[in-house]
Amino acid sequence: MAVEKKYPYFTEEHEMLRQSVREFVDKEITPVVEEWEEAEAYSMDTFKKMGEMGFLGLRVPEEYGGGGADYWSVVALFEEIIRSGASGFLTAVGVHTEVAIPAIVHHATEEQKQKYLVSAAKGETLGALAVTEPEAGSDVAAILTTAVEDGDSYVINGNKIFISNGARADWIIVAAKTDKDAGYGGITEFIVDNDTPGFEVSRKLDKVGLKSSDTAELFFTDMRVPKSQILGEVGKGFFQIMGNFVPERLLIAVGAYGGAEQALNMAIEYAKQRVQFGKTVARHQHNAFKIAELATKVEASKELTYRAADMYNRGLDALKEVSMAKWYTTEVANEVTYAAMQLMGGYGYMMEYPIQRAWRDMRVQTIVGGTTEIQKLIITRCLGL
Repeated sequence: MAVEKKYPYFTEEHEMLRQSVREFVDKEITPVVEEWEEAEAYSMDTFKKMGEMGFLGLRVPEEYGGGGADYWSVVALFEEIIRSGASGFLTAVGVHTEVAIPAIVHHATEEQKQKYLVSAAKGETLGALAVTEPEAGSDVAAILTTAVEDGDSYVINGNKIFISNGARADWIIVAAKTDKDAGYGGITEFIVDNDTPGFEVSRKLDKVGLKSSDTAELFFTDMRVPKSQILGEVGKGFFQIMGNFVPERLLIAVGAYGGAEQALNMAIEYAKQRVQFGKTVARHQHNAFKIAELATKVEASKELTYRAADMYNRGLDALKEVSMAKWYTTEVANEVTYAAMQLMGGYGYMMEYPIQRAWRDMRVQTIVGGTTEIQKLIITRCLGL
């Protein structure tokens, strides 16, 4: 029997995948979300099980153990994970599948793909990307980490911060200056194993939200990396990084509207049961109108993201549309979670209710992957302003 579809982008195969992911999430993730939050760490066993199920290599070419699927498979995966409220775990999985893995797919040598891509798709290794530094965030060209050529190696010195998966990753793609005077053209990426001498996880950072995912500060001290670990071309790192921002920002947008939808659903259920002044909170016109406004914005966020995802999936230039989706969905997510907490009153502020976690988790979405201000800057340039 054919699976009924709400949106035309998803085929029957996508919906079958969605159902498989939903069953996995209901069994393996939803029951332990609070436990992971308290421990400030998700289970690597769950991550590995996702690899065994084929969920981590959906877009990885089949010859490297992946599914060779399209981007809508990833959307279905992310939508089902966020249903559990596990934004932290989604962040860890998303960085692995839509930040680290695509960089390997697009820029790695065959030898590198066999070493890193195959294991990543299976969930046997965890990947990360290290670009941001204490003095360089949105301004990637301002990074200070250096890589000095020395024979058949490069010696890397520097410091990275706010690195998702940084404390637990088996391998990290590190951006460094191979030519300090070449600006954008002087950046090169390297694949660095976590057991490389000179590599140090300085500390795991204590965040407001996304508690179950790790974010780290890293140091590299005379870290010698062979030239065989260069990712892509020397001096092309900046452009490789910029090209990989599209799937990362789409990931953030999907997590944002998904998280907002879950928060709104929680508030609606509360408002339909809580009685004040002789009727449920939802029957007070102000609250009903507010819920209608929020629901409309969530749906608009989803549709905007779907349009951007469709363009990206078809290989079109979606830079402007993805930037629009990223800034709009994340700002809406913050508005929705704030309003949902307000609607739930004192109960919303209590740690025993998950709405407070949604509020905390969504706050960073307007910052990571390029701030709202950076997205607006990109949009203006795409418009020729």
